[in-house]
Amino acid sequence: MTDSATHCWWSLFRTIGNVTVLHIDLTPHAQHEASALLWLHENELEDSCNYVHLSARRRFVLCRGALRAILCGNLGCDNERLTFGEHRYGKPFALVDAIRAQISFNVSHSGSHGLIAVAPGGQLGVDVEELATRRDFDRLIEAAFGPNEQSELKLERVRGEFRLFFKLWTVKEALIKALGTGLSLDPAAFEAPEEIRRGETVGTFWFPQVPSVRWRVVDIGNEEFAAALAFAV
Repeated sequence: MTDSATHCWWSLFRTIGNVTVLHIDLTPHAQHEASALLWLHENELEDSCNYVHLSARRRFVLCRGALRAILCGNLGCDNERLTFGEHRYGKPFALVDAIRAQISFNVSHSGSHGLIAVAPGGQLGVDVEELATRRDFDRLIEAAFGPNEQSELKLERVRGEFRLFFKLWTVKEALIKALGTGLSLDPAAFEAPEEIRRGETVGTFWFPQVPSVRWRVVDIGNEEFAAALAFAV
């Protein structure tokens, strides 16, 4: 990879235990996009051409290019040796020379912001949502949240606030992504940790379906976006 491909559009965002979270700048930037394209393999370049909207294509290119660069840096391998496999529900994992690599990662993006979480191993998930008003708040609250969450969110809606919606949404998404079951798990079937719903930034969680695994959930949002990290402990 040449020096021209090393213009970073990502930066360290948070380090929590052995998990590193990096922020990906997804704003339009010709040099960043050109550098990211140099990291993509042929099949990924073909995939990028299938996006109808330029903004969606830009987010894919910048996130995938950054992911490749970050994983290669952590694994100490050339980009040509790095490929990806998928678990049953589509969660990707890294391969080096077609052998499963000892690294865990997860990617999320929304609007101008992307997050990539990386750890030496274990299950983890990250989710980010740019803060914005939505017309379908009420429908989503009824479809994706449990009884206690719905009561708390509806009270906040009466006050004209929406921050809690995105906070709980990203927490539940991060947990589902960490578990790796995708949409096969109904998000309304469990509730975010009570500590998080009370306003604390760290909570502990057990899936009712998998009570043997304990999860740490961390609210990592800021003034621009809501975000959460979940990992098995």
